[in-house]
Amino acid sequence: MDINQLEVLVTVAREKSFSRAAEMLNRTQPAVSQAISRLELDLGEKLFDRSSKDGTLTPAGEVLLDYAKQMLNLRRSAETALRELADLHRGKVTISANEHTVFYLLPLIAEFRKRHPLVKIEVSRGVASRIPSEVTSREVELGVLSFKPSDTAVKSIPVLKDELVLICAPSHPFAGRKSVRVSELGDETFIAHNARSPYRESVIETFASHKTRLRISIELPSLEAIKRLVETGIGVALVPKLSALAEINDGRLSAVSVTEMKLQRSLHIVYRRNSALSHAAQAFLELAKEMADIK
Repeated sequence: MDINQLEVLVTVAREKSFSRAAEMLNRTQPAVSQAISRLELDLGEKLFDRSSKDGTLTPAGEVLLDYAKQMLNLRRSAETALRELADLHRGKVTISANEHTVFYLLPLIAEFRKRHPLVKIEVSRGVASRIPSEVTSREVELGVLSFKPSDTAVKSIPVLKDELVLICAPSHPFAGRKSVRVSELGDETFIAHNARSPYRESVIETFASHKTRLRISIELPSLEAIKRLVETGIGVALVPKLSALAEINDGRLSAVSVTEMKLQRSLHIVYRRNSALSHAAQAFLELAKEMADIK
């Protein structure tokens, strides 16, 4: 029993005629009769009363007709759902990003939602070192990293450059300056993230090489908390500029470059190599390429 045989059964029952069913299905009448005979043979039941000329169903035919309609409706629903996925009228994009790289996604998500409002976007918080494995194990389709991964099972595209900046309250003496030197920072109260990172190690090494004290007086578990505390004027912090861009643009924070710390990194979107992305994820990736500031 296959779906085409069920389609023939439903059409004959609806049209009350083998000949009219053949016309509706664009097939010959012998082909329609053969399809019904094959179905009856497979099931071991007669489905139509051959003594009747109006395609009357037997009791077995009535039972099967109900199920056949359900199966054909299910096939149409499946076909519609697949078309909607291809047309981006439904679907989902799954992405992994850490606390820093998630800020890159915000304008991208906003633009994607304008273009494809029916597609769901799920962003999970990942640890940078584990995001490539999340992608390869299909936990997510896309990942955002601040480095190019060495894992050959994933591909990556650079999408944005970010740099380390000193942030301070608008009332701070450094506010309004373009840059400061490390030697000027020895008396500052620093607010730092308590997670170890390559950025943090580079900062510590730079201060040590310039024989300048680095006073980390407060450690917090999130960039958002660090920014809020810096706004109060209690101290300064070194953060990726991208993570504080909104506050810098609206004047809640001032950003100053540190002359001896030109630490710049490229953000990358990663995805599985030699594996087809969903229509939604592919559209998201194409938008990321379109909006990338790295050509």
